[in-house]
Amino acid sequence: PLLGAGATAAPLGAPLPAPTQPPWHAVPLPGKRATRYAAGRKDGRAVIHARADGSASMWRCRTRIAADDLGLLRFSWRGDALNTEASVNDLDREDAVARIVLAFDGDRARLSPRTRAMVDLARMLTGEDPPFATLMYVWENAKPVGSVVVNPRTDRIRKIVVDAGPEHLGRWREHRRDVAADYLQAYGEPPGALVGVALMTDSDNTGTRAEAWYGPVV
Repeated sequence: PLLGAGATAAPLGAPLPAPTQPPWHAVPLPGKRATRYAAGRKDGRAVIHARADGSASMWRCRTRIAADDLGLLRFSWRGDALNTEASVNDLDREDAVARIVLAFDGDRARLSPRTRAMVDLARMLTGEDPPFATLMYVWENAKPVGSVVVNPRTDRIRKIVVDAGPEHLGRWREHRRDVAADYLQAYGEPPGALVGVALMTDSDNTGTRAEAWYGPVV
């Protein structure tokens, strides 16, 4: 139920297709209104335009890239306004105008009993297993660039702040990240295979609105 019509995984080891093309597809989150993702143009670029209205969902591409093949990740985004009520460090205000979400495989036998119970619940609600670990790059209001934030609900989701505050609003932000190094910083161990990449703009926890534009993810 989480896959759009005709959605398939990106070819093994191949570059990701543009976010405006299949197999990128919408992924709803249980009990949440869906953020709207639409192909368009912004400043002469082909983009995915994300508009959240008290909502949270992802625009995702399945893939499988072995840990040894992980290199630099390049992405770009633009936001024109921040949700001043949001904070990725606060359980009740955990929203962000822009995120890049990386999903990783791993040894699930190492998960704690509590985490395994959460995995079972997620499987029942969504029809698929959640990743072994998730690393997010986020645009945050207050925490400084470089901060690593552990998700308030589960330590299997960790976030690295790559933009902070209003300084760069209204312009494109270009980022290059060493995925393996960032995972090591966030989790204290090397990553497993990369099994998914997603864009995410959300405002469900604060009940507000958020808008962002995303360029290619390479």
